[in-house]
Amino acid sequence: MLTLTCPCCGITAEETEFAPGGEAHLKRFGPDSSDADFEGYLFARKNPKGVHFERWRHAYGCGKWFMAARCTATLEVFGTYAAQTTKPPADIVKKIKAKRPEWEPQA
Repeated sequence: MLTLTCPCCGITAEETEFAPGGEAHLKRFGPDSSDADFEGYLFARKNPKGVHFERWRHAYGCGKWFMAARCTATLEVFGTYAAQTTKPPADIVKKIKAKRPEWEPQA
């Protein structure tokens, strides 16, 4: 089971206290976009084995959204950070690279 720490209120709890929100750092496409761009935004998601960045909501706590970096194979959580962050923070990237030197951030 995942253990996450909400960066908004500081509570550490099991994943059952949180609600998953899918892949993090997606580029959103609105009404003026092409059908292909909107379809890609709506349906195309990465599903990697390994390091993945996700959105989570502290459903049974403060109710706020945040991001989490974790490994989908081992359930190891590298860190959590504010939802308003547009890319993974340098300290979390450094922590991931320390444990998985071969890992490279996706563009």
